[in-house]
Amino acid sequence: MQAMGVTKVSAAVLVAGIAYMLATVVSDGLVSPHYLATPAIKYEAAAAPAPAGGAPAEVPLAVLLASADPAKGAADTKSAGCVACHTFTEGGKAGLGPNLYNVVGGPHAHMEGFAYSAALKAKSGPWTYDELNEWLTKPAAYAPGTKMTYAGLPDPKKRAEIISYLRSLSPSPLPLPPVPAASATPAAASAAPAGEPPLDTLLASADPAKGAADTKKLGCVACHTFTEGGKAGLGPNLYGVVNGPHAHMEGYSYSAALKAKTGPWTFAELNAWLTKPSAYAPGTKMTFAGIKDPEQRAEVIAYLNTLSANPAPLPGK
Repeated sequence: MQAMGVTKVSAAVLVAGIAYMLATVVSDGLVSPHYLATPAIKYEAAAAPAPAGGAPAEVPLAVLLASADPAKGAADTKSAGCVACHTFTEGGKAGLGPNLYNVVGGPHAHMEGFAYSAALKAKSGPWTYDELNEWLTKPAAYAPGTKMTYAGLPDPKKRAEIISYLRSLSPSPLPLPPVPAASATPAAASAAPAGEPPLDTLLASADPAKGAADTKKLGCVACHTFTEGGKAGLGPNLYGVVNGPHAHMEGYSYSAALKAKTGPWTFAELNAWLTKPSAYAPGTKMTFAGIKDPEQRAEVIAYLNTLSANPAPLPGK
């Protein structure tokens, strides 16, 4: 009896298995699945954000110094709080910091008797323009361990003004560094008409006096002033514009098109701008159509170059 029961159970399991296999075959015949060659919905990984572009190149120190105003630098020493620790007159006593008369070109520990930090006494060589610029940017980075608690001055233009002022505190001010040779950017090169004589050739023979007269004939004087410290009109004051930054007049509301321009107003940049402002800086607020005559443009540039305490040398002169 027991053997009979086992046989029945085994037969039942076998029949169930056969029935399952038959059901699978029948169902596959009735429903034939179709697999798509490509998914109906695509899932894509989110694209990584493009790396941010580099910061605009800073205007070279020599360019900023060429148009820096020592009087503004003297005012900057007050607004930046330098006068709280330093004196600036010849023979002035030290405060928390040393007297700064004749510091430009002098040794790092230039004031006799002042207790300089070991960090500054370890610095060899003189206070050059570049060294002063680096120091004023962030003293703690320039000389780790310095006693100078001032955080630094991030504005390169104000640093140049202060250095220009410090330079004036001497019976024999150190000569300013030479301004780098002007070179056209791709934008400047593309905006200037082809087939013209080289700008350097035109500038070599350009007459600034004719350029001054040209600014009247062309109507430039209707929108701009040209004297040092002159107020803006519809356009900015143009004193110190050559080798200054594109948005060179502090406080003037420049167009986004000009504010986006990096680097200084070189001779080549000014030539491209005066040829056709709207082509040089699309979106500019400048409505002037431009100067077609390349000799006249060179005369105007030569005149603008004279509007500076330290005019840049003209080619061939």
